[in-house]
Amino acid sequence: MAEKTIRIGTRDSELALWQAHTVEKKLNDLGYKTSIVAVKSQGDIILDKPLYELGITGIFTKTLDIAMINGDIDIAVHSMKDVPTALPKGIVQGAVLERANVLDILVHKGNPDFTNPSTIATGSLRRQAQWFNKYPNHTVVDLRGNVNTRMQKLKDNNWDGAVFAAAGLERINLKPENFINLDWMIPAPAQGAMLVVAMENDNYTLDALSQLNDIETEICTYIERQFLRTLEGGCTAPIGALVTYNEDEDTLHFQGVLLSIDGKQKLEIDKTVDISEWKKLGFNSAQEILNNGGTELMQQIKESLKK
Repeated sequence: MAEKTIRIGTRDSELALWQAHTVEKKLNDLGYKTSIVAVKSQGDIILDKPLYELGITGIFTKTLDIAMINGDIDIAVHSMKDVPTALPKGIVQGAVLERANVLDILVHKGNPDFTNPSTIATGSLRRQAQWFNKYPNHTVVDLRGNVNTRMQKLKDNNWDGAVFAAAGLERINLKPENFINLDWMIPAPAQGAMLVVAMENDNYTLDALSQLNDIETEICTYIERQFLRTLEGGCTAPIGALVTYNEDEDTLHFQGVLLSIDGKQKLEIDKTVDISEWKKLGFNSAQEILNNGGTELMQQIKESLKK
């Protein structure tokens, strides 16, 4: 085996470092040499603007992409839901790791009564829209920053709760006792999965990463991201998607949703198909939604985000 040290680029938040170290350990166990390189992201620095106002999808991935194209790092590890559906030229998917918990959870301050007007914090349009759809009389406030920052802000404010991805909190042991599984909320496409990317001409690194790939997670997240890409979501529209594989019947269960930003309009799809239909499942499901009022709804969303 050639003795190249694989340099793993990561943001310096606790969760990003956890993800990088997880990949490092897997590579080390296979006999590869690695080093970790921390890179600061613009998304971590600009905390006072909602993500969609920053005008780029993939603000958290962009800094690492540049470092990789510049040759400063060999691979980058991302929460897959943060990665734009179109990767930059020259960068390819090296591995999708086995998926963790896909659910969104509400972290609260004890016995929330949602029949009363409540204030919930989230920086995600998808979570906001689904919350408004279920609780139209509630208030939703913006919440930005890494997981630790957001948990602290929840403590410091008089909000009734804040929405988090369960996987992120579980990975760094921050999941508190006071939480509710939001199993009615369709997660972000690829939520709970980690993606490792590398340069397409780096055969040594891609060969190493291929040994970490989980095929079931790869297929499910491929379908969810295809659904997102076909609806032209990027990071900006309230779009959720979840695919689960049923091993006994060799079928895929697809749930997808597109909502208006205020949550008043909701277009959803829920179907089970044979595994053989996986390649076009995300595309076909998105087309169904677009033909069912989704085209007009996407137009409205784009207009309202320009304001």
